[in-house]
Amino acid sequence: MGAAEGDVASPRDARVLEFPVSATVDRAAYIAGTFDTKGRELFYLKSCLEKLGVRTVTVDLSTSGATSTANVHPREVARFHPQGERAVFTGDRGTAVTAMATAFERFVQARHRSGRRDLGGVISAGGSGGTALVTQAMRALPIGVPKLMVSSVASGDVRPYVGPSDICMMYSVTDVSGINRISEKVLANAAHALAGMIAHAKSATSTSKPAIGLTMFGVTTTCVQAVTHQLQDTYDCLVFHATGTGGQSMEKLVDSGLLSGVIDVTTTEVCDEIVGGVLSAGPERFDSITRMRIPYVGSCGALDMVNFWAMDTVPAKFKQRNLYKHNPNVTLMRTTVDENKAIGEFIARKLNLMAGPVRFVLPEGGVSAIDAPGKAFWDPAADKALFAAIESGFKAGTNRRLVRSPLHINDPAFADLLVKLYGEVAAGTSAAALQARG
Repeated sequence: MGAAEGDVASPRDARVLEFPVSATVDRAAYIAGTFDTKGRELFYLKSCLEKLGVRTVTVDLSTSGATSTANVHPREVARFHPQGERAVFTGDRGTAVTAMATAFERFVQARHRSGRRDLGGVISAGGSGGTALVTQAMRALPIGVPKLMVSSVASGDVRPYVGPSDICMMYSVTDVSGINRISEKVLANAAHALAGMIAHAKSATSTSKPAIGLTMFGVTTTCVQAVTHQLQDTYDCLVFHATGTGGQSMEKLVDSGLLSGVIDVTTTEVCDEIVGGVLSAGPERFDSITRMRIPYVGSCGALDMVNFWAMDTVPAKFKQRNLYKHNPNVTLMRTTVDENKAIGEFIARKLNLMAGPVRFVLPEGGVSAIDAPGKAFWDPAADKALFAAIESGFKAGTNRRLVRSPLHINDPAFADLLVKLYGEVAAGTSAAALQARG
C-alpha cells in the first residue's frame, strides 16, 4: 500500500468485510484531513478502502509543517489559495486552518473539473476543526458526488457543516483519536459506505424532461401539490422544504445549472432572515435566480410567519406576540405590519435585480393555510402592508411583471394561475433561445 502503510495501526480485528468492486471503477476515494494529528485514522480508512479494491488518494491538510507521507502534500494544496502558500502557512493556527479550507475547496473543484475527473468521492475523519476544514470543500462539490465525514460533532447541529449539500455525517462515538474496538468498526463502516457509493454510482436519469424547483411549507402544501400535479408530465418537479437549507439547496442546484426554472411558491425564509427566526436561508436568497437568469414565478407563501423551535425557545422579546404551536418542536409567530413592510421591501429589491423572465404573484386572499378568515394568523392589515411594500418597490419591465390575485394561496385556481404564468415565462425563454441561435 505504499510508503505510508507503516503508519497504519494494525486493527484489533483485521477481517474487513470484502465485496467485489468492479475493475472498471477508476475513480478514486480522496481521503483528506490533518495527517499530522489524525494520520492513524485516515490511513486506516485507506487500508479498508484498498482492501475493497478502491483506488485511494490521500490529501494532507496539516498546517503544522510536519513531514507528510500522503499522496498530496499540504503545500500542494496550499498553492490553490488565491494568495498562494504564504496565506496558509502563517504560523497562526486559526488563520492557517481557515486559509487551508479555502485552498482545499479550490483543490477539489479543480480535481473534479480536470480532464482526468478521477475524484470519485471524499472521506475524512476529525473533530470540530477538521470537520469544518474538510466539509467546506465537500459543500463546493456537486450534488451526487459521494461525501462522507466521520466526526465527533456529528450527533449535534450539523447544519453549519452540511449546509445545502448531500454530505453524509457519521458520528464517531469515541473521539477520533487512535484505533480501538469502537473506532475501527465506525471507520470501517464509513469506508464500506463510501466504497459502495463510488462502485455503484447512480447513472444519470434517462428522463429528458427539464427540471424545475418548487418551494413548499406545510401551510402551502395544497398549492404546491396542485401545481406539481399539473406540470409533472412535462417537467421533473423538485420540491424543496422552505426551511433555510431547503432554499439554499434549491439555489445551489440553480447555480449548478440543474434547474431550468423555479416556481417559488413559498418565500417564507425571508421572514426568518428579517425578523430573526431559526429557518433563514441567508441574505443571498434569490441571488442564484439573478445570476442564472432562468424563468421565475414567485409568490408570498407563508410570509405570515417566523419560525422558532419549541415554545420555550421563543426569545423573551417575542413572548407576548401571536404564537402558534405548529407541533411540539416548532412554534410559529405571526408577522406584524412593520415586519411585513420590511419583508416586502427585501423581496422587491431582489426581484428588481432579476434580468430573466419574472412573474411575482400577490395572493390577496391569504398567504398560508392559517392566514384565512377565522384562522390563527388572519391579519388583513399585515398582509396589506406586505403587498403594498412589494408593489411600491417593484420595478416592472418587459420581462418582469407583478400580478395581483384576489385568491387565497391554497385555492385551486391560484395553482392554475401559477401554472399559466410559468408557461408564459418558459415560452418566452425558449423563444429567446431560438432567436439567439439564429
